[in-house]
Amino acid sequence: MPATHEVTNQVPPLVDVDVTAADPALAAGLAAGGLGVDSDLRALGAAAGSAEIVEAARQANTHSPVLRTHDRTGRRLDEVEFHPAWHLLMNRAVTAGLQAWPWDPGAGEQAHLRRGAGFYVWTQAEAGHLCPISMSYAAVPALRHAPALDDRFEPLLRARSYDFGLRDPAAKSGLLAGMSMTEKQGGSDVRLGTTRAVPDGGVDGGYRLTGHKWFTSAPMNDLFLTLAQAPEGLTCFLLPRVLPGGERNSIRLERLKDKLGNRSNASAEIEYDNASGHLVGEPGRGVATIIQMVTMTRLDCVLGSAGGLRAALTEASHHAAHRVAFGRELIDQPVMTAVLADLAVESWAATLTALRLAQAVDAQDDDPSEAALLRIALPVAKFWVCKRAVPTIAEALECLGGNGYVEESVMPRLLRESPLNGLWEGSGNVTALDALRAVRRSPESVSALLDELDPAVGNDAFYDAALRALRDLLPTIGAEVPETAARPFASLAARLFAASRLLRLAPPEVAALYCATRLGTIGDRTLGELPAGYPVRDIVAAVTPAAPGQPIG
Repeated sequence: MPATHEVTNQVPPLVDVDVTAADPALAAGLAAGGLGVDSDLRALGAAAGSAEIVEAARQANTHSPVLRTHDRTGRRLDEVEFHPAWHLLMNRAVTAGLQAWPWDPGAGEQAHLRRGAGFYVWTQAEAGHLCPISMSYAAVPALRHAPALDDRFEPLLRARSYDFGLRDPAAKSGLLAGMSMTEKQGGSDVRLGTTRAVPDGGVDGGYRLTGHKWFTSAPMNDLFLTLAQAPEGLTCFLLPRVLPGGERNSIRLERLKDKLGNRSNASAEIEYDNASGHLVGEPGRGVATIIQMVTMTRLDCVLGSAGGLRAALTEASHHAAHRVAFGRELIDQPVMTAVLADLAVESWAATLTALRLAQAVDAQDDDPSEAALLRIALPVAKFWVCKRAVPTIAEALECLGGNGYVEESVMPRLLRESPLNGLWEGSGNVTALDALRAVRRSPESVSALLDELDPAVGNDAFYDAALRALRDLLPTIGAEVPETAARPFASLAARLFAASRLLRLAPPEVAALYCATRLGTIGDRTLGELPAGYPVRDIVAAVTPAAPGQPIG
């Protein structure tokens, strides 16, 4: 072979690596809840980094879902075809119990924290297929507002069996659920929806729904929670894709969305044409019924963004550790080391924040203060963590240079995926306003937040000053506070929440660097602009994976 074809100084493939192995933030977050990285989580981490799953993720995103509205004779099908790689990913997620396992009575203590860690780890394999997984997880608490339906469907939602296909739910070994809320004219303002529901007069108290839904993710799932205008007002309903006996429900798939990212997953516009549905919760109280489902999916938005950040950090640090430029490895070039350390600090903060929220979900039913904390901490965390994912992943892509910009790299997929969690279940403005409403209406939530932040006082001057600023802000928040205060409050509260976790759980240098750069100086600072005096190489080394046969010295 001619010498010009000899390949040197290229990075070895990042495959067959346990993604939990170089993740001290994951270990610290679990330890705070009395758990460790157990054998099940390590197995999931090894699968996420395996050559088989890396290839499946590539295939699932290369071969996007295809809508088939009709068969060759013109009969209506309303089916979506997925590449086999999609089913491989889905099967692994379901058998790991990520879809609804924590709701099982035998799941044990800290089930949501354990599941949250698994969701975070498995996100690093591929994010798109986790949308139907998340919705199935979130559907259970909403479905419990209808005990008869819950008894019928929840055991199949909890089952660790991936049973794809349109059949009578009673004939399947496992079910997946979705939700269908937004409409063209309303978006996040679901009360503007015009889909109508009328009682069908049957003995089972069913309803018939007619209307158009603008976004329905994973339209091939088995059950859908939806909102419609009943005679009493906006109400929640459950619609199966297939009715008892095998007849298709009257749900038409009009088209699939052509999205920026999330390419492996299908998102559709659907039409209810006198579709059969079942009442969930009280008539006229649809938002109150569905709100806990929103809580669960928002938790997964934070977990998913934290997982995406960690995946990007892994790719960037691995590349820098095995690429030589100007006579030494990139990871030892001071400007690159600073960038990687900044990425690592951001990842630490996101991971500890997400796992703390999962802890609160576990405790909320028995501890009112944890429920109050979740009410305010979840929207501010979603606001901040999901926003930080976008610029952080973009910076991680740049660490790979031109190699990071081509599709053979995983980085473009991570970057395209990064804005999604900031949009899903309420954009930044919606979640910031939700946090502001918690301040106005729930004094116990403010107290719970301050109780969470106070134990970290005295460990860092930047933190203490920022907490005083938050306290000075809180008395001004009341019924007349302008909505423009929502984003500054959400931002500061989220950064303090993350910093409080870091100060208690992370290495001192990680916590100090976060406080100095996220609380002490913000504004026009770019990632990698760090104050002097921090052991950045140590921070980077702790999060850098070693490729098989390629030890990092």
